[in-house]
Amino acid sequence: MDMTQSRSAAPLLEKVEQKFRSHLNLVAALTRDFAAATDYEDMAAAGLEQVTNYVGAEASSLFLLDETGKELICVACYGPVNITSLRVPADSGIVGRSVQQQKGQMVRDVSLDADFGGAVDAQTGFKTKSILAAPLSIGDEHLGSIEIINKNTDDGLFHDSDLTLLETLSSAAALALHNLRLTQQVVQQERASREVELAAEIQRNLLPVQKGQKFPIHGVNIPARSVSGDFYDILPMSDGRIWFNIGDVSGKGMNAALLMAKTTSLFRCLAKSATHPGQLLHIINNELCETNSHGMFVTMIGGLLDPATGHVAMSNAGHEPPLLLDLKSHEFKEMPAEAPPLGITPNIAGSGGFPNTEFDMCGGSLYIFTDGLTEARTFGGSIVGNDGARSLILEHLEQPAEKQLRNITAAVRLPSKPLHDDLTLLIVQDCSKGFHKPPITVTRDPMQQIQKILHLRLPARADRLKLIRAAVKEAAEYCLCDSDWTRDLTLAVDEASQNVIRHAYDSSKEPGDICIDFIKEGEQMVVHIMDFADRVDPEKVKGRDLEDIRPGGLGVHLINSVTDDARFVTPPTGVGNLFKLTKRL
Repeated sequence: MDMTQSRSAAPLLEKVEQKFRSHLNLVAALTRDFAAATDYEDMAAAGLEQVTNYVGAEASSLFLLDETGKELICVACYGPVNITSLRVPADSGIVGRSVQQQKGQMVRDVSLDADFGGAVDAQTGFKTKSILAAPLSIGDEHLGSIEIINKNTDDGLFHDSDLTLLETLSSAAALALHNLRLTQQVVQQERASREVELAAEIQRNLLPVQKGQKFPIHGVNIPARSVSGDFYDILPMSDGRIWFNIGDVSGKGMNAALLMAKTTSLFRCLAKSATHPGQLLHIINNELCETNSHGMFVTMIGGLLDPATGHVAMSNAGHEPPLLLDLKSHEFKEMPAEAPPLGITPNIAGSGGFPNTEFDMCGGSLYIFTDGLTEARTFGGSIVGNDGARSLILEHLEQPAEKQLRNITAAVRLPSKPLHDDLTLLIVQDCSKGFHKPPITVTRDPMQQIQKILHLRLPARADRLKLIRAAVKEAAEYCLCDSDWTRDLTLAVDEASQNVIRHAYDSSKEPGDICIDFIKEGEQMVVHIMDFADRVDPEKVKGRDLEDIRPGGLGVHLINSVTDDARFVTPPTGVGNLFKLTKRL
């Protein structure tokens, strides 16, 4: 190149360099503005007008994919026509093509492009001649596209440098959009979390304050999640009588919590003028039906106790049957619901209101609970059920009411098995004058502190050993035993169970059952392992000499080495075999 050519090329190079520097300055400025944007409008204000004017075009728009990924929505635009909120299919048009192919598109004459529909021009009167479109994406996440329309030059044509610039800006915009969405999600999560905390606090404040051990009614509410659909209330009246209720809202979450708050507020407000529980539930039902729009309902028991006489009037709207316990005989009387739940339809129980049940407690105790108790799981993984609920009540019967509540609920609140449903329990005691509670007949020595922890009954099959080992772990956790103690007892129970599985039943037939009970007796754990096979001679079940090195026969030595006592005892029914293991806690 001679000097003349060099001098003539210098201005061209300088012009290219200036344009490149101008591009970089624009990209840097817009990247800063994108990063500072707090919403889509801020991004549009920061970018569309500047890039449109810089390129020398008529209009531009920002399209984002909706939640389904099937439509593109114009969230911002710049130019003579406002197309904000316009929706177009994500797989059509030039903008859609840029998203589907994840590639920049430069169409210099839209009339020659088969994907250009012209429907928007027909609606707005705007004339589209040429289009630039660049996709917005972060990795595999497709967000949308930026579109620029109609180059304002003599030839009206976009250049490759325009597309390169737009693609560079779209990368910065996509990153800013991604960060903006993440920020909004965090804000929404924090707001939702705070709202849940406030709702839980409001619910706790709606629950009655415990009034001391001598008060005849005690209750507890344990949410399965942060907020609860269960509730209970205790409302003393000026004449000495006491209103009480317990309820369970169908469904979960905030809607259930709101309906719970409304129901308990109605009860507290209307009880002061109601004459009996059936009338009160009738009024609450009609009030709930006026505003209940979620198809939800409430199972509820409302009651009125006269503590001076032990007389109770009670109405049950579709709730779990309360249990009236006779403290002399330890027999339960179940009191099933006589009416459907609240909130289904007005006047559902008829013009006379919900049925009333009236009775004298005669020194007994009334236990009312939600299905969160009967549907909870024990240490062995089985559902508590009605029989299990009765057993828990009897097991803690000699304790004061508040301690009964703590211990009954603690028996089903396992660290490894969170509650499936909210749990609420109410105890109503007869503390009427002149009644002297008879001594409770106890079938055990109270000094031994005997407590049944867990009961299993399952087929004597090898594939059940995993469940048995898990049960040992749960029982050990309940007694706060360390890992070494738990390992030793697991070995002993596993070995004894394997002996039943291998030898107790005829291998050619369907195996019988094996029952395992874990019992805490004072400072020791007792495990009963029982089968229902033919009786064995305990003298023949002995460990052989350890110096006799042959396969098998060492299980008895293993069991004796990790327990304090292991022996066959007479089964309570006289049928089968009962092997008793004892290990100090």
